[in-house]
Amino acid sequence: MQFHHHGYVSGDPRVLPAAGTGIDRPADPPEEVDVLIVGSGPAGMLLAAQLSQFPQVVTRVIERREGRLVIGQADGIQPRSVETFQAFGFADRIVAEAYNIGWMNFWGPDPDDVGSIVRTSRTEDYGLKISEFPHLIVNQARVLDYFAEAAAQGPARIVPDYGVEYLGLTVYDEGEYPVEVRVRAVADGSGPQRTIRAKYVVGCDGARSGVREAIGRKHLGGVSAHAWGVMDVLANTDFPDWRIKCAINAEAGNILLIPREGGYLCRVYVDLGAVAEDDDHRVRSTPIDAIIAKANDILHPYVLDVRNVAWHSVYEVGHRVTDRFDDTDAGTERTPRVFLTGDACHTHSAKAGQGMNVSMQDGFNLGWKLGSVLTGRSPESLLATYSAERQPVAQQLIDFDREWSSLMARKPEDISDPQELATFYLGTAEFPSGFMTQYGPSMIEGDAAHQNLASGFPIGKRFASSPVTLVADGNVVHLGHHARADGRWRVYAFADAPAAGEPSALQSWAEWASSDDSPFALFTPAGDDVDAVFDVKAIYQQGFADVDVSQVPQVFRPRTGPFGLTDGEKVFAAGPGAWNDVDVFAERGLSRDGVVVVVRPDQYVAHVLPLTVTAELAAFFARHMLPAR
Repeated sequence: MQFHHHGYVSGDPRVLPAAGTGIDRPADPPEEVDVLIVGSGPAGMLLAAQLSQFPQVVTRVIERREGRLVIGQADGIQPRSVETFQAFGFADRIVAEAYNIGWMNFWGPDPDDVGSIVRTSRTEDYGLKISEFPHLIVNQARVLDYFAEAAAQGPARIVPDYGVEYLGLTVYDEGEYPVEVRVRAVADGSGPQRTIRAKYVVGCDGARSGVREAIGRKHLGGVSAHAWGVMDVLANTDFPDWRIKCAINAEAGNILLIPREGGYLCRVYVDLGAVAEDDDHRVRSTPIDAIIAKANDILHPYVLDVRNVAWHSVYEVGHRVTDRFDDTDAGTERTPRVFLTGDACHTHSAKAGQGMNVSMQDGFNLGWKLGSVLTGRSPESLLATYSAERQPVAQQLIDFDREWSSLMARKPEDISDPQELATFYLGTAEFPSGFMTQYGPSMIEGDAAHQNLASGFPIGKRFASSPVTLVADGNVVHLGHHARADGRWRVYAFADAPAAGEPSALQSWAEWASSDDSPFALFTPAGDDVDAVFDVKAIYQQGFADVDVSQVPQVFRPRTGPFGLTDGEKVFAAGPGAWNDVDVFAERGLSRDGVVVVVRPDQYVAHVLPLTVTAELAAFFARHMLPAR
């Protein structure tokens, strides 16, 4: 990470200087705010961490709980989420405390004794086969802690307002703060209400969302007639795969076994079978002793001796998607004022490990857009892309989870191929890992006319990182890991063949990029650092020893901060060297004639263009940005 450019830092460099609304932040929510986040779950806290990078924006988070979440229900962390944690600065720390899923084993009835189970296959987990980031298990409460830290250490110094209950809201057609939200301090019980007026409200308040109800949105779908018990337990057992993720199909039912962080805790999803039509949710009161007994029946001939239950619940599988993720209707000219994220707009089973992961991407998608609009970088019309982009993703999740849940709940007599579940698990790995999302053309997504120039960076999909060498010091780094969740756009200029200083397409592009006619000048406010809105980087085809940094164009070596210090971390070499045997041009199918890859603040590829097509790049940014000068 980079620091000291504003002066010597002797303390923790992750704690950014307070600025704007982070200076003298009032203890209680003010009467007027720019963004009010209702709920401090994964989407809400990521949203707060992102908006903390916009200190001009007044953001508050209200949460009914009196304090931080102690134990959460979600625990599966997909590689895309770890990639997101990297952008927020805590991937390494959370990986160190998490359980890393290296294998997925499958068990079924013993052909010689159908009342017992045997291992039918052992498969490597998909995590590190798809990404440089692992597939983890760690409690939701810890994820929230890390995002809370990022929000509190950002310039806006955002911390949740605990003990504040959301009561309802009204959206008015006019006014600078058109959303009126009624709240009450939980400690007051039936005490007085107060009103907070907001420009925008984000409902991160769960499956029973009061925000969703207030804007008239409907949760569409239903609950399947199948129940599962889930428990986090400390136990002794002779089951040999207790510390490996397992799917178990037995005569007595099914189990999904997920080891937890810490080396001892384990989560066990236990199939409780079909639910009668007249059950009226009575299955939800199934006692923990009955769940443990059922688990032992399924695990036979092995024995599970539960010593402590940290948490348990019973649920019926539900699959629901809200009809729209904001408060506008199709065809309306009004821009959204209220948004829904996470469980407030999509619910499903927990067994595919998707809920928290998809919810966080909701928050990441929305956060930079709110920040851009409220700081004057973009028009309000940008906010309409949130529902348009995230609702299809939620529907894909529901479709995937419905199939996975059905496979997990099968009876042995319905299984014609013992390898079917393992085949599905590995064959669909790109989706659960979080890498299948692909946004379609829009004001922030270009067309694929030049996709052939960068086949490894599909437009609309997340930017897949690759090792490169930092020219300034010769260290091998991941190109994508240099991108922080700071609300900036990334523009990667992959050079054509000539070396730095020689006439080239990159040299001509850099001259244009440094001119007053470029979008980097037009959309960056006067007085701000030249890279305050656009982080422009160059990647040369040569090895780092063959790149003369003194000949690299100035746009890739900007002077920033109050001392005008040259930033040396925007110039990279792709050529394989002593410490790097990967050539990003070959790895990502990049044209040797050079190519520009534009990446959104939430890490999704927005456009691919030749170095020679500057007018089209300028026109792309003009579609969704406002001139700053």
